[in-house]
Amino acid sequence: MENDKLENAKAQMRKGVLEYCILTILAQQDCYASDILRKLKDAKLIVVEGTLYPLLTRQKNAGLLSYRWEESQQGPPRKYYRLTESGREFLSELDSSWYELVKAVDLIHKQS
Repeated sequence: MENDKLENAKAQMRKGVLEYCILTILAQQDCYASDILRKLKDAKLIVVEGTLYPLLTRQKNAGLLSYRWEESQQGPPRKYYRLTESGREFLSELDSSWYELVKAVDLIHKQS
């Protein structure tokens, strides 16, 4: 039972930073969805593909992302995502919030 609670807590923490991490990845370069997925999996932030697409759609609908189609030499055209100017501004604000949050958690840990 305790292990279930721990896994649930870890999953909730990952979900909380997933959208931030997607924006951070796209700030570095335009990416195909499978590239984003691979980077998130490598960082152990996501394990299932079905989690990524709703987040990308939500961010696109919010004006944070756009996409373009590129021909592929190995199959159908690929959709490459990129940050919009609004997405870059939003990410900059999230960066500040993230560093404040990390600082606050570190402070609490030091008080313990």
